[in-house]
Amino acid sequence: MSSPLPGKWRNVGLLVLAELLAISVWFSASAVVPQLNAEWGLSGAEQSWLTMSVQIGFVAGALLSAVLNLADRLSAQRLVAVSALAAALCNAAISLLDTGYAPTLALRFLTGMALAGVYPPGMKLVASWCREDRGLGIGLVVAATTAGSAVPHLLNATASGMPPWRGVLLLTAGQAVVASLIAAFLIRPGPFLGQAPPFDWRFAGRALAHRPTRLANFGYLGHMWELYAMWTWVPFLLLASYEAAGWDPRGARLAGFGVLAAGALGSVLAGKLADRLGRTRITVWSLLLSGACCLAAGLFFHQPGLLTALCFVWGFAVVADSAQFSAAVTELTDPRYIGTALTIQTSLGFLLTLFTIRMVPPLRDLIGWHGALAILALGPAFGIWSMRRLRRLPEAEKMAGGNK
Repeated sequence: MSSPLPGKWRNVGLLVLAELLAISVWFSASAVVPQLNAEWGLSGAEQSWLTMSVQIGFVAGALLSAVLNLADRLSAQRLVAVSALAAALCNAAISLLDTGYAPTLALRFLTGMALAGVYPPGMKLVASWCREDRGLGIGLVVAATTAGSAVPHLLNATASGMPPWRGVLLLTAGQAVVASLIAAFLIRPGPFLGQAPPFDWRFAGRALAHRPTRLANFGYLGHMWELYAMWTWVPFLLLASYEAAGWDPRGARLAGFGVLAAGALGSVLAGKLADRLGRTRITVWSLLLSGACCLAAGLFFHQPGLLTALCFVWGFAVVADSAQFSAAVTELTDPRYIGTALTIQTSLGFLLTLFTIRMVPPLRDLIGWHGALAILALGPAFGIWSMRRLRRLPEAEKMAGGNK
C-alpha cells in the first residue's frame, strides 16, 4: 500500500466542501416552484423549464469547454473559482433584479453554463489526488454535488408556510461565493495531474470512438435518463401524495430534501465498494435497485409513509453509481485529456436529461404517476446492458486496479 500523500485529504475535503456549496444554486429555483407558481401562475411546462434552462446552459458550457479543452489547459482550481462566482452572480440577480419569468430563464441558463466549470474540473482535481481509491474520491465529489442539490429543498422546508423564494436564491448564491473563495485560495492539485496537453479539438470525437470509454459513457447515459427526472419530480410526487392524504406539506418538503441527500451516502458507500469489488459490478447493482424503484414508486401514491420510505431507498441508489462511470472514464481514456473526457461525458448526460425532465409532466397527466415514473426504468436497463458489455472487454482490467 502506498504511503499517504501530504495534504491529500485536506485538499479533497476542501474540494468536496466547495462543490457542495457551489452546486446548491442548481436546484435553487426548482425548490421554490410552489412560491413562483403562486406569484407568476406557471404552467407545467414553465415549471419544467426552470430546471431545464440550467441543464441546457450546462450542456452548452460543457460542450464549449470540451471543444476548447478548457478543463485540461487551464488551472482547474481557478476555473472552479471563477465559474462558482459567475454562478453566484447569476443566481443572485434573479432575486435582486426581480426579473420575472423570461429573464429568469436566461439567468438560469447562464448559471448552468457557469456550473460546467465547477463539476467536471472538480472531478479532475480529486482524480489528481486519488489513484487506488479514485472511486471513493470521485464518489465524495458526487456526494457533495448531491447534497448541494438537496440544500435548497432544506432551506425551503425550514420555514413555516411558504418561505420567501428570494431568500432561498440569495442564500444559495452566497454559498457559491464561499465556494469560489475556497477554490481560489485553499485548493491545489495533486501529484497525479498530468501536464497541460496541446489544444486538440478533435479529442472529443476520439473519446467517443474509443469503445471502452464509449460503453462507460453509455452506462452514464442510462443513469442520467433516470437521475435528474427523479430529482426534479419526486419532491413534487411527495408533496402531492402528502396533500392528498391530508398530511402537512412541510413534511413533504423535508422528505424531498432527505431523498436527495440520501444519495450522498450512496455515492460514498458505492465508491468504497467499487474500488474493492469493481466498477461494473457496483454500477449494475445500483442500476438494478434504482430501476426497481422506478417501477414501484407510483404504486404507493396513496400511502405517503410507504412512498417516503421507498423514495429514500431510491434517492440512495439513483446516484450511487454516478461517480463510478466518471471514475471509469478517467481510467480508460487518454490521461492527458481526462478533464475533456469528463466534460464530454457530463455534457451528453445532461443533454439527455432535458428530454426526461420535460416528458414526466405530460405523461403524469396522461397515465398517472406510476406510468410516468416506470418509463424512467428504461435508463437503468440500458445502463446495465452497457456495463456488462464493458466488463467483458480486456481494457476493463484498467479499472479499479483490475477490479473491473
